[in-house]
Amino acid sequence: MENFWNTIEKPILALAPMEDVTDTSFRELVARLAKPGCLNVLFTEFTAVDGMNHPIGKKRVSERLIVSKSERLLLKEKEIRLVAQIWGNKPEVFHKIAKDITEVYDFDGLDINMGCPVKNVIKQGSCSALIDQPQLAQEIILATKEATDLPVSVKTRTGIKKHETERWIQQLLEVKPAAITLHGRIQKQQSEGEADWTEIAKAVNLRNQKGVDIPILGNGDVFSYEQAIDRIDEFGVDGVMVGRGIFKSPWFFNPAMIEVSKEEKLTQLINHTKLFEENWGGVKNFNILKRFYKIYANDFTGAAGLRAKLMGTNNFDEVYQLVNALLPKNSLVG
Repeated sequence: MENFWNTIEKPILALAPMEDVTDTSFRELVARLAKPGCLNVLFTEFTAVDGMNHPIGKKRVSERLIVSKSERLLLKEKEIRLVAQIWGNKPEVFHKIAKDITEVYDFDGLDINMGCPVKNVIKQGSCSALIDQPQLAQEIILATKEATDLPVSVKTRTGIKKHETERWIQQLLEVKPAAITLHGRIQKQQSEGEADWTEIAKAVNLRNQKGVDIPILGNGDVFSYEQAIDRIDEFGVDGVMVGRGIFKSPWFFNPAMIEVSKEEKLTQLINHTKLFEENWGGVKNFNILKRFYKIYANDFTGAAGLRAKLMGTNNFDEVYQLVNALLPKNSLVG
C-alpha cells in the first residue's frame, strides 16, 4: 500500500489522538469545519493492543476504532487520511493486532504511541517508557511493520526525565518508521511548562543529516492555524500535530474562521450532539459530551449561564431544547 506520508502535500496538518475526544463523532465535526487542504490527517483514540487481544475486553476496546459511514465518506471527499493509533509493550501482540486491524478495518496507516506520559501507563512499560527501552521500541516497530502493508508511524516525546532527543530519534530512524511526530516535552513534564521546539528542530536536523525521507511533525503548544504555519517555517518540520489547541476552537483548521458567531457556535454544539447520539446513543455515557460544551458555549453574552445549564442536562433532548431556544427559528437543528 502507498505510504501516504511521503506523497501527501506538505505542510501536513494533523489532529492528535486523544482519549474520549477523537472518536468518530468529533473527528467528523472537525473535518466538516476544516477548509479543504488545511487538515490532512486524523487519528483514532489510542487503542491498547493488549485489550484488542483479550477475548472479553476486545469488544469494548475496539469501539475506539469505529468509523461511521458518514465520516468515511467525508474524509474521502476531503482527502483526509485516517490513522489508527495503538499502544502496548509486547512486539508479538503488536504483530498480531496490526495484522488484525489491517484485515478487518479500513485505515490509511497505523501509529504507535510512544509518548503518552500517564504514570499508570509508564509503570506498565508502555508509551513514554519505551524511550528508555530503545531495543524493545525498535522490536515493536519492526514487528508492526512486518504484520501490515500500512505505513507505520510513531508519536513520541523528547525524553523521560531529561531531553534525549538526538539519541532517541537516531534509534527510531534506524528502523525507518513512516513518520515521526515529536512532542517537545519530556514525560516528567506531562502537559506542564512550555514545549521545547528547539528540541524538535534537533530531530529535523538529525533526519536531514541522515538523508532519509521520513516526515517529522512537531507537537506542543500550538493554538492557532497561523501559529502552526509559523512553527513549520521556523523549525523546519514537515507539519504540525494539534492537540489541546482544538479545545480553543474546533474551527482550528479553517484559518478564515477567526471570529465565530454565537449562532455558528450553538449550531455546531447541536451538530456535535447529534453526531454523538447517532453514533453512540445507548452505548456511551451521555456525560462524555459535556467536556466539549465549553468549546462552543464560550465568548458571547450569556455563555457562562448556558454552560452551567448544559452541565445540568441529562439527555440529548434537553440539550436540543435548551440550545434551540437561543437560535433563530430558521436555524433550528436537532
